[in-house]
Amino acid sequence: MTESGKPILYSYFRSSCSWRVRIALALKSIDYETVPVNLIKDGGQQLAIIEYLEETRPTPRLLPPDPKKKVLVRMISDLIASGIQPVQNLSVLKQVGQENQLTWAQKAITSGFHALEQILQSTAGKYCVGDEVSMADLCLVPQVANAERFKVDLTPYPTISRINKSLLALEAFQVSHPCRQPDTPPELRA
Repeated sequence: MTESGKPILYSYFRSSCSWRVRIALALKSIDYETVPVNLIKDGGQQLAIIEYLEETRPTPRLLPPDPKKKVLVRMISDLIASGIQPVQNLSVLKQVGQENQLTWAQKAITSGFHALEQILQSTAGKYCVGDEVSMADLCLVPQVANAERFKVDLTPYPTISRINKSLLALEAFQVSHPCRQPDTPPELRA
């Protein structure tokens, strides 16, 4: 916390992990300060931070009250944040070598998106699980942006694409976008 009582988010403009937390903060109308960092170490605490925000600031809720839907939200969030995103992070890509990075990232994302698309076909309404924005949606949008960055063909994933488009129309997803962050390089700003 700062002297003003605002929480501090240590963030990197392009970090999927930071982006997920920025969306949660925006949805819950929590004013915060950003401290830009550029660490090679990948963050893994974003789901715990989002769950903490959910416990301390329950509206709007990011986890449905229904236990079965709550499990689906957590399963989808874990699939994206732990199953897809880490294998295409910068630290992993550096290990596979410059010449293999694009192919590696595309393979990791398409493999994960194949599973995710099948799940979402049975859980989705307007968003990942029904018609309310949930923690799963906070995970989806940054991962789709990574897919686009790595030139993944999204045609085989109509449910993912439809949900992503709906979410990007929401203000919280727009203000938290990497192109609108204090540390975004000028050439990447919106």
